[in-house]
Amino acid sequence: MPLSFCIVDDDRSARRMLQHIIEDSGLGEVAGTAEGGQEGVRLILEESPDIVLMDLLMPDQDGIETIRSLQAQGCKSKFVMISQIENQDMVGRAYESGIEFFIRKPINRIEVETVLRRVNERYAMSRYLDEIKSSLEKLEGLQFGAAPAIPARRTVKDAVQPILMNMGMIGESGGRDILAIMEILMEREDTGTLPPLKELYETVAARYKDNKSDIAKEMKAIEQRLRRALATGLTHLASIGLTDYSHPKFEYYAPLYFDFEDVRAKMKEIEQGRESGKTKVNIRKFLQVMVLELQEGRL
Repeated sequence: MPLSFCIVDDDRSARRMLQHIIEDSGLGEVAGTAEGGQEGVRLILEESPDIVLMDLLMPDQDGIETIRSLQAQGCKSKFVMISQIENQDMVGRAYESGIEFFIRKPINRIEVETVLRRVNERYAMSRYLDEIKSSLEKLEGLQFGAAPAIPARRTVKDAVQPILMNMGMIGESGGRDILAIMEILMEREDTGTLPPLKELYETVAARYKDNKSDIAKEMKAIEQRLRRALATGLTHLASIGLTDYSHPKFEYYAPLYFDFEDVRAKMKEIEQGRESGKTKVNIRKFLQVMVLELQEGRL
């Protein structure tokens, strides 16, 4: 059964373009479109789509406010945010509200198809796991004899290392910092909200150093190591994409953990042999996405 979509965007041409991409690519069916947040809430609650494409900035209420209103009313749809905004704090807030991915305007057909295929895969996997869980619960009362062995709970390290390995970052010194940050974040009660990066760096630095002056120096070193690690990961994925645009690692990790514009820019640099050594990365987005990945993995 094809997935159903709703599109909420105050730009009519954007709505039409997204609908054509979804339907022409066989990604699913568009159940309806709306040009504002309030109209979108009514539409989505009525249609209960699997996936919602939501514009971030709209005249009546922004996309984040709209998503939170829907979630408060029991909406279980998956959300993809769309906007041309470059403010990283706003993008971070969007991820904290529960969106799956962020697509930037102007709309790029390849990016939209890549992102939505990944969302489709996630949705299908989530539904499959729910079905398995339901089946197991039904069988629970039929179990006799010795209780089955309970598998050991995965650690944060168990979950983070394969992600870093797939992005070519496992050998980077910043990988240790990423692991430490994830361990700290997964210990928090409110794992859906990412604290300021400076606060994270300070907490990690305090694990490494005792002296206040050493902690201050270590905080700067942590940020530098993270930037180098992420730059390595971005370059690794861009290289894979140049060789095979449909490679599973590129399709999954590139648009999920990095801004697609940065991925494309790095691919062009590599292709033209003009690597500058300077790579733009969004540390906050990377960490926020990884937290969501770990949460979905049910550590």
